[in-house]
Amino acid sequence: MSILTLLRYRNKSDRVLARSIHNIFGFYPRNLELYKLAFTHKSVSSKTAGYTISNERLEYLGDAVLSSIVAQFLFKKFPTKQEGFLTEMRSKIVSRSSLNKLSLKFGLHDFIHYSKKNEHCKFRSMGGNAFEAFTGALFLDFDYDFAYKIIVDRVIKLHIDLNELEKSENNYKSRLLEWAQKEKHLVNFKQIGSKGAGFDKHYVIQVLIDDKEYGKATDYSIKGAEQLAAEKTWLMMNE
Repeated sequence: MSILTLLRYRNKSDRVLARSIHNIFGFYPRNLELYKLAFTHKSVSSKTAGYTISNERLEYLGDAVLSSIVAQFLFKKFPTKQEGFLTEMRSKIVSRSSLNKLSLKFGLHDFIHYSKKNEHCKFRSMGGNAFEAFTGALFLDFDYDFAYKIIVDRVIKLHIDLNELEKSENNYKSRLLEWAQKEKHLVNFKQIGSKGAGFDKHYVIQVLIDDKEYGKATDYSIKGAEQLAAEKTWLMMNE
């Protein structure tokens, strides 16, 4: 069965990618082009008929699908836990740091096509973004139920220690928002600038609490900058 499946793929590199996906996640892609797109970083993007060929759209879709899958899993896993706990656990699982680590563990970096010109930048969110894009490709290639099974059985159950995750406190943005909701404060994450351009662009985020300025941070993704700014703000508030 697996040999016949591999014969569908046109060339050696396609067969290597398909076999790797099967070895890691337990299935063979039906539409391999989706996964090749999921591993195409914006630094090597191209345009065809006004359409940008990179993994950014799949990343957008995968972010939503992954969040939904994790929320559904946690809802079933912890039937007596309240919304705050479930939200915090979901945030930890789908955080950029967590997804970057999973990408490294699975070896997804080996499949990502990206520009080597600014390799010193390390593209710190590249792995996590590719994992989200992979989830988007998985959803489009099959359906939500199949994606749910793969993410839960092959990722969460095998590679995420929920007990350890519950004890960790690394999602400062969620903690800050939870505190603000409880204490009736207004928290905003405001983008106040950016530096660089293209795939070397990074964002400057300022935390405002009741319109008062707190922590400010810079990162290669808006989510990353928000987390760093939230951490600075949380530490400032607790000094």
